[in-house]
Amino acid sequence: MKNPTKFLKPGLLALVLMFTMGAFAQVKYSSKNGLNLVVSGTSTLHDWDMKSSQGSFEASFAFNATGAVTGITGLSFTTPASALKSGKDAMDKNAYKALKVDKNPNISFTASSATVTSVNATDFTVKAVGKLTIAGAPLDAEIVATGKLNADKTITVTGAKNISMKEFGMTPPSFMMGTIKTGNDVTLKFDLKLTK
Repeated sequence: MKNPTKFLKPGLLALVLMFTMGAFAQVKYSSKNGLNLVVSGTSTLHDWDMKSSQGSFEASFAFNATGAVTGITGLSFTTPASALKSGKDAMDKNAYKALKVDKNPNISFTASSATVTSVNATDFTVKAVGKLTIAGAPLDAEIVATGKLNADKTITVTGAKNISMKEFGMTPPSFMMGTIKTGNDVTLKFDLKLTK
């Protein structure tokens, strides 16, 4: 059958085309310095946070005919490691040394695949699998996040990832001649607002 559409009535053909186009609509979203990134950890003295609002995110979102998010492709994220600030210069200096920022200035994640599960018309969850690179060490990682399609068509994405510094070849920073030591495990939390 060379042209199966010739057997469809014009109105029905238009409806099929509208549904098909709606089901596979791809829209590129991005964010440039529109994020809230927090790295949290522990030490023998007290818990600590390092925060940043710098970085970039890109992804193409697929929408179905009702406007719900059904898929994500081309997901990538990067942030300058030196943009993370604790409010304490000594801590920042030791953290940058552990992150090896002189040779590896960025923290990044590039997804090889991502699956979307719709919760309702506006809310969804994302499970992305790819390479997370910290201190120059790229490791396989899975990141789970929640997303929301807002009324103004922006998308908000939030999530967290637990990280072992030693897995990325990092030595947990220490202070005061080694009398204060940070824990190996840290949590990376993110909150992104994406626009078309």
